[in-house]
Amino acid sequence: MLKLFSRYILFFAVSVYSACSDKEPIRDIKDVILNEPGSYYYIDTAAYPIDNSDLPIGIFDSGTGGLTVLDAIINSDNFKNYDYSFSANGDGIRDFQQEKFIYLGDLANMPYGQYSTYGKTDLLKEHIIKDVQFLLGNKYYKSVTDKYYLSDKSPVKAIVIACNTATAYGKQEIENFLHEAKLDLKVIGVIGAGTRGALSKIKSNEDATVGVFATLGTVSSNGYYDELFRTHSKMRYSGVLKVYQQAGIGLAGAIDGAVEYIDTKSIKPRTNYMGPSESNGTAPIDLNIIQRYSFNWSNNNMLYDGTAQNPRNVQINSVENYISYHIVSFLEQLLKADSIPQLKSIILGCTHYPFYIKQFTDKLKLMYNYKEGDKYIYRKVMSKNVFLIDPAHNTAIELFEHLTRKKFFNNSDLSLSEFYISVPDRNNKNCIIDSSGNFTVDYKYGRNAGYIQEYVKYVPFSKITLSQETIRMLSSQIPFTFELIKSFNAINPKLDFLSEQVKIN
Repeated sequence: MLKLFSRYILFFAVSVYSACSDKEPIRDIKDVILNEPGSYYYIDTAAYPIDNSDLPIGIFDSGTGGLTVLDAIINSDNFKNYDYSFSANGDGIRDFQQEKFIYLGDLANMPYGQYSTYGKTDLLKEHIIKDVQFLLGNKYYKSVTDKYYLSDKSPVKAIVIACNTATAYGKQEIENFLHEAKLDLKVIGVIGAGTRGALSKIKSNEDATVGVFATLGTVSSNGYYDELFRTHSKMRYSGVLKVYQQAGIGLAGAIDGAVEYIDTKSIKPRTNYMGPSESNGTAPIDLNIIQRYSFNWSNNNMLYDGTAQNPRNVQINSVENYISYHIVSFLEQLLKADSIPQLKSIILGCTHYPFYIKQFTDKLKLMYNYKEGDKYIYRKVMSKNVFLIDPAHNTAIELFEHLTRKKFFNNSDLSLSEFYISVPDRNNKNCIIDSSGNFTVDYKYGRNAGYIQEYVKYVPFSKITLSQETIRMLSSQIPFTFELIKSFNAINPKLDFLSEQVKIN
């Protein structure tokens, strides 16, 4: 087995740094991967070690949110490890204790949910195939500034799409690509898993409403909507099913610290803000019901002109307030619907959201008990206890069952898992990067698919590539996975690693 950083033979990173003009030839990223040996993205698929059970499992997301899926997988205990049989109580041993994983967060290009808004789903699909290329390939950069890549990363034996938007728009694309490449690799997406989890909370003859909280891209794709009705019918449920969706404009971006959605240093409304507001037609803040949102107005968690009693130009500036906005907006949607069954469950259809499952839970309880005068506003449309569905649980089960069927278990160790993130390629003269080192919004969504070049570099997680806020969140929300991230960095002394990070309070 090749081990990460086991050798430091440097290869020049061949990139196509050409302007995206009409004169530049349009190429399909899949063709480049399969047929252009001179390209950075080329993979010799004929030599791929397809039957090697010792390979790690690949998992990718548009950012750090997919770590909630990975955390659920590696902490799962749904089976007996000695005979691989399902057990409601497990056996006290992690199901994937002897597996290792390679994780990629495409943070430079996130949030994936916005690409459909800009009419760039073809560009999104290109990003997704590049994510897969990284998992299949062996190349990565040691640091943000390096001009030369290393080539000792291991390929993978299965792929988990930890991103709901990528599952909706890219799962079929990935499977078609792997078929064309003659690579028999299992691809597991989170949408099917989330659907099964939500329906498991409903009796077969019960009338129920299911909510889907996801990115705008996932909602626009109707991936969950269609899958819920398809599975409901397939399972021969006889009750009435209603499905309502809430596009979480800005929430995933705020969780990952995207400056267009959140800026903790700001003290007044910002011109580059893209989250919910009075003038945002897709995500309007209704000042007529401003009290229902129950925003926290202190410490610049909300930015506004005027006074708190009569605010204008209101902007959300904390993750908790984004959650408040979207839950109330969703419940208002249910109030306006005609005679619907009570809300029984909500699928957290974005991998970032489970980081804040407690805040979702607390807000739903607050809204169940919310009154105006003597009248409960939302009780007629919601159950007292609304189940929050994290698709990661069923994803873990599906992955384990695949390894069982294929007899494809490893004999390695979780501590050997690897963690990578994408960053804008500063060596690419075509990339337009802002003062904080991120792509500008216009550039991020203004590019076109087919102009194949290295927009990003894939580098290990480090204190350079992750913000302090993100590191604190990971350490508190997914402590076991965070220890694996630190372990990955600690065994690679050349890295600017997390174990040297300032103390996390």
